[in-house]
Amino acid sequence: MAGRTGKQTVRNMLLSMAVIGMVVAAIYVFIPHDESEDPVERVDYRVELLTARRAAAYPVAAPKGLPASWKPTSVRYNGAAHDSWHLGFLDPAGEYVAVKQSTGKPSEFIDEATQKARKTDATEKIAGKTWQRYKGTRYDALVLQDKGATTVVLGTAPFDQLSTMAESLEMKRTPVEPVKAG
Repeated sequence: MAGRTGKQTVRNMLLSMAVIGMVVAAIYVFIPHDESEDPVERVDYRVELLTARRAAAYPVAAPKGLPASWKPTSVRYNGAAHDSWHLGFLDPAGEYVAVKQSTGKPSEFIDEATQKARKTDATEKIAGKTWQRYKGTRYDALVLQDKGATTVVLGTAPFDQLSTMAESLEMKRTPVEPVKAG
């Protein structure tokens, strides 16, 4: 009797799995889904940019005049972490490009931001400033050390797209005006 109960249990389990599989297959087939839709949402970074430009000890970089085909996807400012600024994009080809800035120790910041990319001998002159090229296994980068902060334009995009981002950058501070008593 015990042997038959064991066979019956296995049979019931297999039948249950087959029924569950058919239900899952039916849901997949009959519930509409669009795999061509881009799951990454466009973000509006204007408020965070204004906040960073008021709070940071350096001119904060953000693109000006980039075509709408560049999609902003992430933004962060952390004053407690060396005034760190991050603005992430997808370029028109869907490759990742980010602008990162910090007042932290340059070598540590560059190493962390680029995920250990290595400095090359190549430089690029962009908007009158010399950017150093870095090459990495995950990200390539352009690095500028200027006005008390390190700016890194990095990503999976090719260097011409990183240069396009670097060329578009407007570096500004918005000083906080004192409140007048009165």
